[in-house]
Amino acid sequence: MTKSPTPVILCSHGSTMMLGEDSSAGRYWEAVGREAMARNVEGVVFMGAHWEVSGAGVEISSNPGRDAVVKQPVAWVTPDKYVDYEINSSPELAERVQTLLTDAGIEAKLNPKLEWIHDVFLVLNWMFPKSSPPVTVISTNAYYDPYLHTAIGAAVRPLRYQNILIVGTGGTVHNLYRNAWDNIILHRDNFAQTRPPQQWALDFRNETLDAFTKNSGPALRRAAMRLMRHPLFRDAHGTDDHYAPVLFCAGAAGDQDDVGTKNTSPAEVWELEQMCNTQFQMGEWAPIKA
Repeated sequence: MTKSPTPVILCSHGSTMMLGEDSSAGRYWEAVGREAMARNVEGVVFMGAHWEVSGAGVEISSNPGRDAVVKQPVAWVTPDKYVDYEINSSPELAERVQTLLTDAGIEAKLNPKLEWIHDVFLVLNWMFPKSSPPVTVISTNAYYDPYLHTAIGAAVRPLRYQNILIVGTGGTVHNLYRNAWDNIILHRDNFAQTRPPQQWALDFRNETLDAFTKNSGPALRRAAMRLMRHPLFRDAHGTDDHYAPVLFCAGAAGDQDDVGTKNTSPAEVWELEQMCNTQFQMGEWAPIKA
């Protein structure tokens, strides 16, 4: 156990091209990895946006080691960017997560056959070059109940005191139906902004920034859930899948003990004109002892 919890990292992972293109977001993910490795972080627990399950609960990846990991192909990225990347899937870490969830009354099943998806290994590639620490992924639940996904984050929060990094990888403004896809399809340019973002995207981006940087503790959880009732939420999120990891992070960083925590937005990049990839860090890294 440690006195200082690890930060909670909310990654807006954006398009698949974020895996191979240089950006301020990618460089921030690199910085997170350097900080984690400097403190010998023992594992990473993810909730991504692209793995959902039906029923009342969630599933947890428990592939038995890196040789049991299959990666789904990544659009618009050459395979050499990811095929040899080692994902050290940890059944032991998955079981720890399962225990925390079931103890909190959340149905959780282990899944040893998950096909890993770009939203997770895209970020892992940047954070931990060539090979990841022990890692597991929590699915979302297809009903996208905001209280459930916040409760999942709250349930795994104790891992922050056990030198485990908690990461959500989703999106803050992520409506695929409103993106300008011609830039990426025709020109393989995800960052081209041939027109300014529309006002709804700018406004919801600002609402998210305020919610996460001006609140802490339980107020952070309330603010994250309240955004799902915002008049612009459906403009910013055509579906709820990319917002579930946002709720998960708020749950993991929104305990009473987190009141007064410094929450920041260290990086941001716009893609496809209307997609805003804002990165958030909730909490600070403890100083490294000399």
